Amino acid sequence: MSSESIRVGIVGAGANTRDRHVPGFRAIDGVELVGVVNRSAESSARAAAEFGIPKTYARWDELVADPDVDAVMIGTWPNMHCEVTCAALESGKHVLCEARMARNATEAKQMLATSKAHPDLVAQIVPSPFGFVQQNVIQELLEEGFLGELRELVVIGANDLFWDSQQPLHWRQDNEISGLNVLAMGILHEAALRWAPPPVRVFAQTTIFEPKRPSGQGDESVEATVPDSVQIVTQLEGGARGLYHLSGIGLFGPGLQIHMYGSRGTIKLEVAPKQTLQIGAVGDAELRVVDIPTEKQGGWRVEAEFIGAIRGEETVRFTDFETGVRYMEFTEAVARSAETNMPVEIS
Repeated sequence: MSSESIRVGIVGAGANTRDRHVPGFRAIDGVELVGVVNRSAESSARAAAEFGIPKTYARWDELVADPDVDAVMIGTWPNMHCEVTCAALESGKHVLCEARMARNATEAKQMLATSKAHPDLVAQIVPSPFGFVQQNVIQELLEEGFLGELRELVVIGANDLFWDSQQPLHWRQDNEISGLNVLAMGILHEAALRWAPPPVRVFAQTTIFEPKRPSGQGDESVEATVPDSVQIVTQLEGGARGLYHLSGIGLFGPGLQIHMYGSRGTIKLEVAPKQTLQIGAVGDAELRVVDIPTEKQGGWRVEAEFIGAIRGEETVRFTDFETGVRYMEFTEAVARSAETNMPVEIS
């Protein structure tokens, strides 16, 4: 790998940044973490001390404007993604932006337009990790025609993450911060798009079963403004149908899964709470678990892909801004359909 030095600044040192991105960048030769800015001076100082980062900033725009920064890792909540991304690209910085891409499709499209105005810069969204280990084997099965004609796509993201209404409101339950992306909808849909055609029509219903939550500050209660239960019916490009069940209040729910049912076979991927790939074809008595050999297993290499793209060694596969916009268009169509109680076409 090229040793061309690349200096990375971090805007928002959240959990995923700490657990994945910092170690990922540290493992790459010639990459320096040169600056960090968090929500407060105190938290910026703590992150800098924890990771040995030499510089902190009072505001994120100071980091973005710093000529000593080549690339910006954005680990903030979604409400800041569009503004920081566009400013960083306009300042000549490469951008790796945490998912969710943005709060809505309008912001996502603005991010894409800005990236296209700077084609010399790498713009990447942190991808859904679901199915990374199984990606190569699933792709081989599809290319071999294992499914035959895809007939149904089933996406399940149902657990009890928000079942306890006595827990304080999570930022994912506040649409001012989180936007239109509900529960695990975006992250599961992005993974499904790697193997199934995109939807061209959606019909959705949503509700909030637990509308009041503690604020986490004294006895005050606040409104949850993001649904905790979603059901979606879709029509896919090519004629297959899709069914989505998303819930944060499903006590003993089935977890996170993606199923593909075809005219000749079935592929079922469970990604949480455990990871299991099962397949079955015409003539089989039951589904069988696929043991994926080490040499065929995929894995997390987001930071390496980002740096490799900057160095001209590869292109962004997981996930470019165009893909991000597609899943944001889906989440927006779901919201519009639920609001109007009407089907919504996706162009």
